[in-house]
Amino acid sequence: MSTIAIFASVTPENFVTDIRPRNTPAVLKGAISAWPAVNLGQPSDEALVDYLKKHDNGELAGVYLGAPEIRGNFFYGANTRSENFRHGPAPIAMALDRLMAARTDENPQSIYVQSVPIKTHMPGFADENRLDLLPEVEPRIWIGNQTVTRAHYDLNHNIACVVAGRRRFHLFPPEQLTNLYPGPFDRTIGGVPVSMVDAEKPDLERYPRFAEAQKVMLTAELEAGDAIYIPYGWWHQVHSLSRFNVLVNYWWDDAPKAAAGGYEALFHAILALRDMPEGHQALWKTLFDYYVFSGGEDPLAHLAAGDKGSLGPLTPELTARIRAFLRKGLP
Repeated sequence: MSTIAIFASVTPENFVTDIRPRNTPAVLKGAISAWPAVNLGQPSDEALVDYLKKHDNGELAGVYLGAPEIRGNFFYGANTRSENFRHGPAPIAMALDRLMAARTDENPQSIYVQSVPIKTHMPGFADENRLDLLPEVEPRIWIGNQTVTRAHYDLNHNIACVVAGRRRFHLFPPEQLTNLYPGPFDRTIGGVPVSMVDAEKPDLERYPRFAEAQKVMLTAELEAGDAIYIPYGWWHQVHSLSRFNVLVNYWWDDAPKAAAGGYEALFHAILALRDMPEGHQALWKTLFDYYVFSGGEDPLAHLAAGDKGSLGPLTPELTARIRAFLRKGLP
């Protein structure tokens, strides 16, 4: 297991100059320790619940419920076409009441209010609890008891802030995908493929390559007031360790908007290339590495600008021409 970097007294300036360029996860110690929500929750869950209810405007939110026997491990059921939980819209205040009532149960029902936009559900909370590192990014709130979110990746950068309770993060770089045994695209638990391996209880007989992922796994345990930066595409499994947990996260991607979606390109490549003979694939892998994954270099730098044609810079006119070409090629 590798060591995760820890930074204290992080400012917007050194976040940009010292932390982001490393492109690896980092703990931002005490990043939100001054938040009113954090300070209310330290002595009393009830005080924090009252504060959340004060800001709640009654909009329904997505709530996940699991039977006590899943012990907070929201995952697939008997197979990947079923789930071991149910979910639907419910008032946040109702979920908070159920969480408070369940704290004394030895084996409580698993409850998770997931990814709620604070701007639409808790007006005023973001004004009183600001993350100066990302002043323009809209936050989301996650509320629950002891739960496990299986390893997955986001197509965004992420700062996750622990408002109440404790959380443990296990993190893997994007290139570990083959060792994480991703589940299906078609039936995901939270919108993206998740690892079929539990990072804390791996079945290495069934998933032997996970042993390689373990060698580079980063682990961090956060307390209320701490935050963690997770770069674009890094896999992370998250354990909520307390009987009442609140997290606020910020997703953003400051890269220029692409002219097309990456997943669309992936599935187009599956149609066109995946089932080719191995010798054919070798050519196309070389072409993709040269023209697409060129590391920022211009693969056609040896040609005059007027000679680059359809592989040149993506002007609006060229983008439209490529789209027309793709539509024509798909029966």
